[in-house]
Amino acid sequence: MAKGKNQYVVPTKEGWGVKGEGNNKLTVKTVTKAEAEKKGTSIAKNQKSELTVLGKNGKIQNKNSFGNDPNPPKDKKH
Repeated sequence: MAKGKNQYVVPTKEGWGVKGEGNNKLTVKTVTKAEAEKKGTSIAKNQKSELTVLGKNGKIQNKNSFGNDPNPPKDKKH
């Protein structure tokens, strides 16, 4: 199955939005960051892609991969 576009939670003048990688327009507009993260997570899970959350300053605050992670965590055996 092909991987979809990575998603970004971004600040806007009116609040927050979710935007697909390479897109100029927002996919979703929300009032709060929490709403945008919830919608972005849903889209990223559906597309088996990555969600990147940016802060008001435009810097990356968090990343979550919902698809084929190129660097999955290694299992720790005790």
